[in-house]
Amino acid sequence: MNLEELKRQALHVHDLYDELNRRERGRTWTRGDFMLGFVGDVGDLAKLVMAEEGVRDVPGGRPALEHELADCLWSVLILAHHYDVDLEAAFRRTMSDLGASIAGKLAATADGEHTGS
Repeated sequence: MNLEELKRQALHVHDLYDELNRRERGRTWTRGDFMLGFVGDVGDLAKLVMAEEGVRDVPGGRPALEHELADCLWSVLILAHHYDVDLEAAFRRTMSDLGASIAGKLAATADGEHTGS
């Protein structure tokens, strides 16, 4: 599945949530609500990672970790949609920038090792 297919599926679930929230609460989530939901998901993910590392007891095990990672990805896709961010382009640009920055630091470190600094 490519990013475009993931976005389509995420938006379909988003639309289902909108309809459910309209029926149950009389309103849909705002962009801020999505952000707060994402923060909650990241907190849940942190606990599950700690459990995976043996630092904490959290029920659910590996399936819960996988679910929470997928929830976080869903939130990122939806936030990118709501803020009109081309996530694929932003990801490629960011990875390129980070790669160049890290490679530069590695080269500087290697040069320092060779010169005895």
